[in-house]
Amino acid sequence: MSIISEIEASQLKAEAPQFNTGDTVRVYNRIKEGNRERTQVFEGTVLKIQGGGNRTTFTVRKESSGIGVEKTWPLHSPNVEKVEVVRAGKVRRAKLNYLRNLSGKKAKVKEKGQN
Repeated sequence: MSIISEIEASQLKAEAPQFNTGDTVRVYNRIKEGNRERTQVFEGTVLKIQGGGNRTTFTVRKESSGIGVEKTWPLHSPNVEKVEVVRAGKVRRAKLNYLRNLSGKKAKVKEKGQN
């Protein structure tokens, strides 16, 4: 095993959150402001999950007062406290880039288990 892969393996989270593209998730992000620390919650639809190992990132999109907001986080980052799945989405592709052009009810993803 190479030195780089050993270092990367040590940085992986023991309990990596399990979610898929299309799921509505709540991301608890640790933010440091000066000497204070607080947790900020970002809730939206997972557009894509990319990379592998400790380089894995995921992008979440939400509409905030009519404007689309996207954020990308490293999955194994210590700043990401937890990722909570609110709804499991039913999608047929890995990257949902088409959602960027939609707004309102059209941008909704169907829930798993419903027709």
